Formats: sequence, structure tokens, C-alpha cells
Amino acid sequence: MKQGAAIIGSGFIAPVHIEALCRSGIPVVGVLGSSPARAAGLASAWNLQNYENLDALLRDERVGVAHVTSPNRHHVAHTRALLAAGKHVLCEKPLAMTSQESAELVRLAQTSRCVAGVAYNVRYYPLCLEARARVKQGAVGGIHHVSGSYAQDWLLNQTDYNWRVLAEEGGELRAVADIGTHWMDLMQFITGKKIESVCADLRVVHPTRSRPVGEVETFAKVGAKETVAVPITTDDYGAILLRFEGGIPGVCWVSQVHAGCKNRIEFQLAGAQTALSWCSERPEEMSVGRRGRPNELLLRDPALMDSTAAAFSNYPGGHCEGYPDTFKQLFRAFYDYIEAGDFNAPRTFPTFEDGHYELRVCDAILKSHRERRWVDIAEASV
Repeated sequence: MKQGAAIIGSGFIAPVHIEALCRSGIPVVGVLGSSPARAAGLASAWNLQNYENLDALLRDERVGVAHVTSPNRHHVAHTRALLAAGKHVLCEKPLAMTSQESAELVRLAQTSRCVAGVAYNVRYYPLCLEARARVKQGAVGGIHHVSGSYAQDWLLNQTDYNWRVLAEEGGELRAVADIGTHWMDLMQFITGKKIESVCADLRVVHPTRSRPVGEVETFAKVGAKETVAVPITTDDYGAILLRFEGGIPGVCWVSQVHAGCKNRIEFQLAGAQTALSWCSERPEEMSVGRRGRPNELLLRDPALMDSTAAAFSNYPGGHCEGYPDTFKQLFRAFYDYIEAGDFNAPRTFPTFEDGHYELRVCDAILKSHRERRWVDIAEASV
């Protein structure tokens, strides 16, 4: 019997988690919003219990796992309470507001004997798993360099606003921490190499934004209403040079002000034998570049993929799998691990340690930007 799940948070990503859990056969018990009124619609739509407060969720013996999808500044408090209550935790990224906080959560998870993961779902696009398998098998050859980007346009205009733009709500880094860490986690996952140092240049495109009176949901379109001007210090754009273990160079850029890009993540990986290119806007295709013979366009098809990637691809070729499916596959890995019961076995999902390391990379990126120089990850944080 799968562990029952509860969702903390009722914003954009909460129903994504609920839908993926239901598709995975995992019973969802209830939801906790910032208030019962805020979560009422979500609870009603999915026929879930609407918890009055966190204590009510913690006391619910039907709940073995909690998904933390609340705003960033609440992640630590929610996760701390859940681990103390013996609940397994899957937390949205970023794991915490600072690397000091995420280090604490790593320690708490280790001592609690609870399973703790971070929702870096992009790993679970089947062709990203295929890329990792080809690197591990040596089919790509030695890696010469990696590059890529993550681009959105939902904050393009000065009048676009959401709590994420405020440092006190989301953290000092925004575009880099919010979406850039997805790209960095993905490339460390595919290459099997940690980022060791960075050189970053960040830009605040709109130093002042018009904040509507009342809050705005993530990705929601803001209509004409009364606004107030608020100063913005978080990054809209970032360009980052990277050095991975073994001296492998890389470069990525991140933007939330790139017109026409709704949610596009892409990478190019250049190896001694082949090059791999993939883009989330065309997730069913991966380009395999060659020098001495024609290039290939690999279509996602379990029959043509490595078994480790095919295991997370449920439909035959030509039957598209996309963004919602990545959460389903992530949750399969997480809950199957819990059900197996051997918590000393290697983790098959993004861990709190992974989430903590991403925040350490963010520390180095911010330090590099401010000091205008290369910064080692070990130099920037704990």
C-alpha cells in the first residue's frame, strides 16, 4: 500500500503535484493552504481534506509523505516540522532561502531517518535520462563542453508582478534560483560532474515593478487594477560561466524576460564522439551530432532507448510525454524507494543534498556577480 500524501500550498504547482500523484496511484489525503479559505477551491476540486492548520496535518496518521509546495520562505519551517513528526518530505525547489538553512535541513533529514527529496522534475524527461545513460556508457566520449539556457517571458513587462520578485519572499536570487537551478541540476545529473566554480553576470531589467493591490498567482495575467511601485533587487537575467569537475567548461543563461519563451529549457553537450542537444519545447526529440556520418534525430521511444531511461517512459513512441509526466515519474521513483524500505540504498531521486548543493552554487553565483570574478563553490558557502 502506497503512503498517503498531503500537499502544503495551494498555488500554481500544487495541482500539478496532486494530478501526478493520482496518476501514479498514490492516495492524496488533504491540502494545507495559507488559510482554509485559500485552499477551499483546490480541496473541493480534488475531494480532499482541507486542513485547518499544520498541526492538523501532522496529526493525520493517514499521511506518510508531505509535498511542500508553499512559497519559498516557508519551506524550512514546514520541512522542519514534518521531519520532526516522522513524515517523509518532497520539497519544491529551492529547498530553502539560504544554504545555511538547507544545510540544517540536510542534517535533520539524516537524523530523522525520513526520506527527503527535492522536486527537480526536469531530470525525468525520458530523453534527459537517455542522455545521462549515453554519457555513463561512454557513447558520447569525453565531454568537451556543455551549454544551454532556461528562458521564460512571464515577467517581461514592468507591470508583471508576483511574490517571487521580492528578495524577502523568494530569496536574493530569483531567475537563477527559481529556474536556473533546474538547468544546473540537470547538467550535473547528465554529466555526473559537480559544478566546482562559476563566473556570473546578473541583471535586474526592471528595478521597479508595479505591484497590484492584492496578491497575484504565479503565471497569472494581471489586468488593470490599482498598483503601487515597489523596488526590485532580484535578477531577471543571468549569464554564467561554469567549470565542472575534471575541468569541463560550460555556459548557461537564464531569463524570465525573454519574449516568446513560455518555459523553455535546453542543453547542448559536446563530446569527443557525439554531441547531444535537447529542448523542452520539443521534448520528444534529441539531436545526436556526429562528424564522420549523418546526424541522428532520436525520437522518444522506449524500444530505442537505454533500459534505465525506458523505465521512466510509459507510452510507445509517437504518444507524447511531457511536463506533467516528469512529475509522475519523479514521484514513482520517490514512493517506490520508500516502499522498498531500504533507506541505506542509493537514492534514485533528487535528494536534500542535491538541493543544498544547488543553493551553494547560488551563493557562489551571487558572490561572483558582486565581486566580478570567478568563485569556487567551496569558497562561497558551507
